[in-house]
Amino acid sequence: MITGSLIESFLICERQAWLMAHQITPDQDHPYLELGRLIDEESFTDEKKKISLENMIIDLIKTENKTLILGEIKKSSKVQEIAKIQLAFYLYSLKNNYGIKADGLLIFPKEKRRVRVVLDKELEEKIEDTIKRIEILIYKGKPPLPQKIPYCKLCAYREFCWS
Repeated sequence: MITGSLIESFLICERQAWLMAHQITPDQDHPYLELGRLIDEESFTDEKKKISLENMIIDLIKTENKTLILGEIKKSSKVQEIAKIQLAFYLYSLKNNYGIKADGLLIFPKEKRRVRVVLDKELEEKIEDTIKRIEILIYKGKPPLPQKIPYCKLCAYREFCWS
């Protein structure tokens, strides 16, 4: 099943996405995973959080001017474009699976920044293309070979790929 986390992983590293899709779990004590959990627990405690649906976990949900807003909380805006696609996937899934129209909000608490995401035709096409590419990837018998990318030094799969 394609999930928002799988979308994010695929856009960062296809090997990571393959490993994740095949239930090969990363180092759960990795400092960046722990930091992500802490930011998640400590941010926006006064707003409704963590709504789980079939293939997504929405960090934050609220309404503004009668518009449903889904929030995705991220540690940094370094991968803002990837976070935008992940959030757009949630908006796309709600629209197509449940008939619910919503807007998105990327939230970067440490930077005190918010970025609005609206699902338009171009973004929908990008989501559909990404889903197709992920489906092709996960049905392969073996993961792609590891490739050194800047993200490797932050990755919880690093030892798996490079030991």
